[in-house]
Amino acid sequence: MKKNILIIGGSSGIGLALVKQLSENHTLFVASRSHENLNGLSVTHIPFDVETDELDSSVLPDTLHGLVYCPGTINLRPFKGLKPEVFAKDFSINVMGAIKTVQATLAPLQNGDTPASVVFFSTVAVGTGMPFHASVATAKGALEGLSRSLAAELAPKIRFNVIAPSLVDTPLAEKFLNNDTKKTNAAARHPMQRVGKPEEIAEMTMFLLSDNSSWMTAQTLTIDGGIGSIKS
Repeated sequence: MKKNILIIGGSSGIGLALVKQLSENHTLFVASRSHENLNGLSVTHIPFDVETDELDSSVLPDTLHGLVYCPGTINLRPFKGLKPEVFAKDFSINVMGAIKTVQATLAPLQNGDTPASVVFFSTVAVGTGMPFHASVATAKGALEGLSRSLAAELAPKIRFNVIAPSLVDTPLAEKFLNNDTKKTNAAARHPMQRVGKPEEIAEMTMFLLSDNSSWMTAQTLTIDGGIGSIKS
């Protein structure tokens, strides 16, 4: 079945990988600040900055079968150097943006004959304590709580699931992978001896959007090269 899917932040990283994999078989709406990377892809672009804009839902169809919220932050600093403003900004992008997006699309998400699927992105650092992750883990932990609460409240019309990766080679993570030493050290921290690829996370997202996951809701799926479960 050809589905209508809205991807927030689908112009780079995991979101762009997902767009490339879905665009041929589904009707995609991509809300993002930029659109250059979307040229040549069959999508409807909606100019949107999650921090400042209200989503223009008037361009969306009456029925949405899926929503993927991709915006995120990686502020890895010692706790003593994290000002409250950093926590507030991370919370705004990761949590409030998701809240506003779901509220703006609630009607079309509930309008389908089958349950719609919403996918959020967290981090392995929520379930596995890691130093210097206080701000991002706080925000993503709240996002996981939001997902479970909405899954309970809005079932069976909408399913909510979360993917919690470790470090993935995306523009957001560039500063952690911008030379050979950093790449080698990042890979060595993972039992699988490498960081993740955007396409791998996109594949799991596609599964959660598909009818093959129709009995799954309120779950957090960790895709992390083993770093959250194995001591290597």
